[in-house]
Amino acid sequence: MTGYGRATTVVGSRGVTVQVSSVNRKSLDLTIACPSEWEGLEPAIGTAVRTVASRGKIHVEIELAPNQAAAAAWDEPAALELIARFNALCFKAGCTGGPTPDLLWQLLASQRANGGAPAADVAAPLVLRALDEALTAFAAMRAKEGQALLADFTARCGLVKNLVESVAHRAPQVPANYRDMLQKRLRDAGLELDVGDERVLREIALFADRIDVTEEITRLRSHLDQLGTLLNSGQEIGRKAEFILQEMGREVNTIGSKANDLSISRAVIELKNELERIREQIANVE
Repeated sequence: MTGYGRATTVVGSRGVTVQVSSVNRKSLDLTIACPSEWEGLEPAIGTAVRTVASRGKIHVEIELAPNQAAAAAWDEPAALELIARFNALCFKAGCTGGPTPDLLWQLLASQRANGGAPAADVAAPLVLRALDEALTAFAAMRAKEGQALLADFTARCGLVKNLVESVAHRAPQVPANYRDMLQKRLRDAGLELDVGDERVLREIALFADRIDVTEEITRLRSHLDQLGTLLNSGQEIGRKAEFILQEMGREVNTIGSKANDLSISRAVIELKNELERIREQIANVE
């Protein structure tokens, strides 16, 4: 699921911005970008993220504002040495003239004195508090998306239920249709057999047993009830729902293999389409 959260704090005299963002992914893929001096905070950051998310490609970025006091100071000896080396290189290459103003500015800027990040033990409580604020906003955004997905799942489950009931209504009619078709074929072939003939009855009974989908319909209804309960449980649903959908897919495939009826075959195609749409969305839900 997608989400975004942002929070700011101040460590010493320097501002810190914490941003958490995510895009869809079936498993948890966490990346963290922070000042090298604070890399020791990464385990605590990972633990905090996992309390609100178990899926998604999540990126946590902790940005430390520049040290204005240090940025205003030049490292003059280093800058002069760099300019001298540049001039020597130009002379060796046979170039004339010195560095342009733009290049000179870049050379000088690269040699500004840099202030290091505040110590990790000082920053830790403040940064982690800001991270909690960012994660709260992040989780709220994902929850809002989850509500929209829940509405979509509920609607699609309703469509699946209607299709299952249409198959259940149609299935008992198929043997009778087969009996009529069999009688017509026999008449067309010049074989006048009574509908009560033992051979005809046996053929119809075997056919009815072969295409019977009563058990599959019963299991599909049960799986739909389980899925509905899970969706409204308020608990983690992702992997459990994937399993239920997998089982529903097997039942639908079995019905499709047994179907000897155009209406049932069409319903099976629609069932497969709806289950696949639900499965694609469920893969991103926790």
